[in-house]
Amino acid sequence: MGANIYRNKKPAFLFLLPAFLLMTLYLYYPFFKNIINSFMDIRQLGTSGTTFNTPWYTNYIEMFRDPNVLTSIKNTLLMMLATLVFQVGIAIILALMVDNIGRGKRFFKTVFFFPIVISATALGLLFNLIFLYNKGMLNQLLEFFGKKTLTDWKSEGIALFTMMLPVMWQYVGFYFVILITGLNNISDELYEAAKIDGASTWQRVRYISVPLLHNVICTCSILAVTGALKVFDLPWTMFPKGMPLKSTFLTGTYMYYHTMETKNVDYGSALAVLIVVLGIVLSKIVNAVFREKDY
Repeated sequence: MGANIYRNKKPAFLFLLPAFLLMTLYLYYPFFKNIINSFMDIRQLGTSGTTFNTPWYTNYIEMFRDPNVLTSIKNTLLMMLATLVFQVGIAIILALMVDNIGRGKRFFKTVFFFPIVISATALGLLFNLIFLYNKGMLNQLLEFFGKKTLTDWKSEGIALFTMMLPVMWQYVGFYFVILITGLNNISDELYEAAKIDGASTWQRVRYISVPLLHNVICTCSILAVTGALKVFDLPWTMFPKGMPLKSTFLTGTYMYYHTMETKNVDYGSALAVLIVVLGIVLSKIVNAVFREKDY
């Protein structure tokens, strides 16, 4: 009798229908509408286009000619690389270290996860104070240790590093929680058997923890790459309008700049399409590189 419950699929479709309708209304319709808007002439936020551009692919030609698009893509790719190396990399190290301590696990889990619950806008304002040229905390600290000249952390050469550092710091805890959960799912019997066989802590980490954490690391890597495409609020708070000299634009901030600042809505829609295409292509590449294993 219990097996017969699952033979009738109609109730399942009934429960799935509201969620599908909501996704159609708030996700799929805006997505396809945005593609149409990228071909139309829209110069005012909140209005719909009535005529198509002449030619209709004008915005996509402009993207190839716009040097800021290339800059934003390059910065976004650098952000992805930094995310993989530092966010996911540091999170792996922290998760392995916390998993191998006897006491204080709950304390470290809370401390490492705490930055993710803080508003990105608040963090942006906080780091603006830290990186101030005159009387900023970092410059005062360097001055205390004997540095004679002040460093402009928002100058052309170093601005990208200044922008990426807070983003790296904020999201390490997010991947740390995912990885520590994956470590908790590894059976203690494996560690006990390895310990009986004389395996050291490093050997248990190398031959048990890391291999069995492979699929979780793959998931974190995919989330990191796709998440780097959507980073917006913290970089925009610290470097609005891509300052200095529009050198710190990311794909997300550059799209927002045209949509909200210049009111070039149709071009912003085209940039949004570019972000989606980049996300699909890069996620396919990452899926191929970080292929999950069946155990």
